[in-house]
Amino acid sequence: MNVLDTFAGAGGFSLGFEQTGDYNIVGAIEKDSWACETFQYNHPNAKVIVDSIENLTDEEIRIAYPNIDVVLGGPPCQGFSIANRKTQDSKDPRNSLFREFIRVGSILKPSIMILENVPNLIKAKTNDQKLVIDILIQELELLGYNVYHKILKASNFGVPQIRKRLFVIASKTPLDNPFPKQSHRFPDETNLFDANLKVTPTLWDAISDLPEIEAREGEYEMDYTKKDENEYQLLMRLSSKKVFNHTSMKHSKRMIERFASMNWGDSSANVPVHLKPLKRNGNGEISKQVYDQNNRRMFPFKPCHTIAASFYANFVHPYKDRNFTPREGARIQSFPDHYIFKGKPTVVSQKLLQREGRLDEKHLGQYNQIGNAVPPLLAQAIAENLSKQLINKEICTFTETI
Repeated sequence: MNVLDTFAGAGGFSLGFEQTGDYNIVGAIEKDSWACETFQYNHPNAKVIVDSIENLTDEEIRIAYPNIDVVLGGPPCQGFSIANRKTQDSKDPRNSLFREFIRVGSILKPSIMILENVPNLIKAKTNDQKLVIDILIQELELLGYNVYHKILKASNFGVPQIRKRLFVIASKTPLDNPFPKQSHRFPDETNLFDANLKVTPTLWDAISDLPEIEAREGEYEMDYTKKDENEYQLLMRLSSKKVFNHTSMKHSKRMIERFASMNWGDSSANVPVHLKPLKRNGNGEISKQVYDQNNRRMFPFKPCHTIAASFYANFVHPYKDRNFTPREGARIQSFPDHYIFKGKPTVVSQKLLQREGRLDEKHLGQYNQIGNAVPPLLAQAIAENLSKQLINKEICTFTETI
């Protein structure tokens, strides 16, 4: 089945579908040039359009992507701000970038459309108190789809992190079981119902075989220095002879000392006063604002917390006095080592770029690309389940015809 990925980012959603062997990634639409470079490098046969989807006409989309069976997409939540607040409901998805996802469906008429977003979307309401999810379902039903939605936990499908995402599946064919069954459980959880499930890899299961580096160390391309130690590491290393994007942040001496004072579970709020963050432009004055979620040292033998776009400042390595490298984040997201991320690891503050009129320098760095992605193993579970559903439906239809 031919797949088009909209709001594609670095391509984690597409990669999961591709890994099943049942789907052909033929295209992507993404406005960020660095993310597009990553997508194109890892999906060389795909037609990648570097542009905002709202800039493309119906005809341009139709000509670029004929014969599409599956459309994927994760319209950003920020899309709710594009409506004119004086004349339209800015919280109505029809006045946001969600409308572009719906528009692609109306143009290409794929068999399947899958929308991914934050779990809180399930509770979001318009200004007149209508549920956003109900409006999205109605719009997709108007296009002739059977619509299903569910919040899935990435850890339930072998991804070594605590991450929940909302998925909306729209199918021309009715589905008996639109969402995959749980395949993994937390290491410390077991009962009669999940005794046969695999154990979700821990953070250390995911990254312990990567080359050991300190702050300010690492290279874009490195040799493996250790052997794989478990099934997850073996899976991540398949088809790769090198380690890429394993470069650590260039921390100051003071920040390294701050990290060295932290135990598992500690954050910047728990360090000695003289090592707490300094006030910006405060001439060495200690800041009174310390964010509890910044620079928290992760527990090695638990799944990691959610890898977000800003994970370079969210988490501290369980043993090293530094933040995670892009590759460590990619491992926690379930990107295999052969998947290479382009662009710089980080970029200057987007607020600063906007303030100084340097928007042409605004890009998604490697950390952003990784944190924004759908974990490939989660996407693969969804894709495999859909393949089974659709193949079974086709077999039943064919048999009835005979």
